[in-house]
Amino acid sequence: MNRRLGFFLGAGLVLLLGLLGSYVLSQATPYQELVKHGPAPEARANPYLAAEHFLRQQGRKVQRADSLQSLAQLPAAGQVLLILGSREQMTPKQSERLLAWTRRGGHLLVVAETLWDEDKNSSGDLLLDPLGIQQYMSDELDEDSESESEANADTVEDTDEDDKAAEAAPSDQPAAAASPKKDTKQDPAPAVDLTQLYLENEDAPAYIDFDTDYHLFDSKDLAHAWANSADTTHMLQLSQGEGLLTVVTDSWIWQNAHIGDYDHAWLLWYLTQDREVTLLYRADHDDLFSLLLRHFPEALLALSLLLAAGLWAAGLRQGPLQPVPERQRRQLQEHLRSSADFLLRHAGQRHLLQALQRDIQRRARLRHPGFDRLGVAEQWQVLGRMTRLTPSAISQAMRPIADRRLSASEFTRQVAHLQTLRNVL
Repeated sequence: MNRRLGFFLGAGLVLLLGLLGSYVLSQATPYQELVKHGPAPEARANPYLAAEHFLRQQGRKVQRADSLQSLAQLPAAGQVLLILGSREQMTPKQSERLLAWTRRGGHLLVVAETLWDEDKNSSGDLLLDPLGIQQYMSDELDEDSESESEANADTVEDTDEDDKAAEAAPSDQPAAAASPKKDTKQDPAPAVDLTQLYLENEDAPAYIDFDTDYHLFDSKDLAHAWANSADTTHMLQLSQGEGLLTVVTDSWIWQNAHIGDYDHAWLLWYLTQDREVTLLYRADHDDLFSLLLRHFPEALLALSLLLAAGLWAAGLRQGPLQPVPERQRRQLQEHLRSSADFLLRHAGQRHLLQALQRDIQRRARLRHPGFDRLGVAEQWQVLGRMTRLTPSAISQAMRPIADRRLSASEFTRQVAHLQTLRNVL
């Protein structure tokens, strides 16, 4: 009976759990959720990865270069080299090699990195300064334009009335447009903020979102093509021998987050058409310490701590330290010994021996009045009578002290003679 009851209870419990699970499943509603993990590690490591994929999709042969040294064997004909990184560490010889490569038929694209310094008459850019390509802030151009407008204000005021009437009269001819292709395409943004690139046989310009804070100036008038925004120039093209040099103010327009904006991808396609592409993201490389600090900071910290511990261990004294004597056990003899050691180090042996001789002479004057008025020989005789020592012992103790440094044994012997003589007096 108990076994049957247990069976029914177990079956009922299983049935109850099944019904509960069925109810929960009927109430559950499936849904989809998109979890964004951000860019892939390859995209984070390479800001121009999207540009590379785009060029490969257009049939370009794309390769990366690690440094300028790896470009020594790069052919010039049919090649375009995009230097999208810093050129601060580029040497004059490397700059000349790049220009020579361009003159042989290559297409070189670089970014203007530094501003022109009027005081120094240079920007420090070894590649662009010889070509007269100068970069300014657009604020400086605004100041120049304001000064020119003020200078021409009087000329505008002196215009005669007949000219004013002629300008005000209606004309059958349409007014000249500010831009020949201004209305041929709907602007994706205000034209004052975008750079417009006009091409032959095209009905509309290409729009590029260059940074309008910068302006390129062709001081030697060598450029044959350019791209402008409202008041500033952001791209120049110069012929160099059989090749072509393109200078832009910004390269971030081709980075992963911006290449899809406006006509950025089209501009990259246009500048690299019919050529093989080589991308150089950095013209200079970090030194070994910078690379270790960037990739192995924990290892450098451990090495620094290990080095500090090694220096600390090497700086320790060899053997146990001598304990400091307690104050209550210091005796007068120890003070006298330390004082004598101090005088020996600083005053020398001669000072100590002469002090003993003066002490002997002082005691002799006390026992024999007029001792200091006697000659040396007579003083030695008096000392002999008072101490009953031999004349040789007296002369050995009271003879003048030599300037030379005595050995330890000679100094000890001389002190012993003087102490014996002084103790007898």
